[in-house]
Amino acid sequence: MDRSEFAARIDHTVLGPETPPADAERVVDEAQGYGMNACIPPCYVAEAREHAPDLTIATVVGFPHGQHATIAKREEAATAWRDGADELDVVLNVGLLHAGEDAAVRDELTEIVAAVPIPVKVIIETALLDREEKHRACKLARDADADFVKTSTGFADGGATVEDVELMAEYLPVKASGGIGSYEEAKSMLDAGAERIGASSGVTIVEGFPE
Repeated sequence: MDRSEFAARIDHTVLGPETPPADAERVVDEAQGYGMNACIPPCYVAEAREHAPDLTIATVVGFPHGQHATIAKREEAATAWRDGADELDVVLNVGLLHAGEDAAVRDELTEIVAAVPIPVKVIIETALLDREEKHRACKLARDADADFVKTSTGFADGGATVEDVELMAEYLPVKASGGIGSYEEAKSMLDAGAERIGASSGVTIVEGFPE
């Protein structure tokens, strides 16, 4: 894998609750300059699409807790797609998963996936799940025809681990996200089976690629 191929697997991210328009634009510009993708808040997608028509832009749905009403998550997904998002990172309802309401989790994800013609990544928030729940969450995402599973929102304690990536890769392509701040950390996730990396440190990660 050369540097350009590596960079194309990085979703350079800014999703904090205080993210101003200037920060979203900076991340978009950095993503373009380094050959990465961008992951930004949904309120900035339309503007980012106009600013960077050829960039792969991801945004989030039901973020960060996943406990919005299903209709709200479905409409948020559809709106993001209409605004120009290329990919959606959707937060699974962990409360329903903990309660054993697997059918409700699957049905909600199925509705969201069916509402848009673009790839959907399901954030399962691994730091909040035990091993059995991680398996169930990944299976439910697969059953809902999601395209990826993603480790973390970055807003729970803990982030991506090699062990979790290996488990999740048994079901779907994995986006490893949460606490990845260097090339070495990103490479360890890719070696474990991740297809994509989500990180606010995208520039540092790509600049760390060995020449």
